[in-house]
Amino acid sequence: MGKRIWEIDFLRFLAITLMVIFHFVYDLKEFANIDIDYNLSPWKEVGKTAALLFMFVSGISSGLSKENYKRGVKVFLWGMVITIVTYILFPQNYVRFGILHFLGISMLISPFLLKINNFLLVVLAGVIAYNPIKGVLWENGLLLPLGVMYRGYSSMDYYPLIPYLAYFILGILAYKIYYYRKKSIFPFSLHNSLISLISQKSLWIYLIHQPVLLAGIYIVKFFIK
Repeated sequence: MGKRIWEIDFLRFLAITLMVIFHFVYDLKEFANIDIDYNLSPWKEVGKTAALLFMFVSGISSGLSKENYKRGVKVFLWGMVITIVTYILFPQNYVRFGILHFLGISMLISPFLLKINNFLLVVLAGVIAYNPIKGVLWENGLLLPLGVMYRGYSSMDYYPLIPYLAYFILGILAYKIYYYRKKSIFPFSLHNSLISLISQKSLWIYLIHQPVLLAGIYIVKFFIK
């Protein structure tokens, strides 16, 4: 992406921080039996905000990158790794189409989205956000990526293209309106080397943070028996 844009790094850093916080709360409930409900405020909003920030920033970054196909394939394949691992560990609730699957597919179709004019992008985002297929059920999981579930479907992480692609498109619009010059839109810089590094390594942090959190929880449980 060339020279780093500090506010994009900050938003990605914020997303990864909120995600780690939410997953820590999730792990405390599910694996340490702590009486805390991650489906209620404020934890629910923390997790959702993290995901939406990732989508929005990924949309901006797709305009700045020249390797969207390569990035998309890489992220999607890591999503499939998570599918396999969670299927082995949690077969009743494994990840079929989580945030990495979503981001990978979004990156792959981003070259097409970038060619659409801004007005049509706004209309497209609005239609997708409205979610015209909400409540529609299918007999199997073939349409899960689009947001069509089947009865009894359950997953620990599910972000279908409808309605969430709207947030990715908003990121593309932000690129086309503000970031096409590939520089900060602010007249000042709050660049921070640590934030920039965490932003650049966000995928790897995403992949390793859960094993690290779980290892810490089980170590603490072992010593306080």
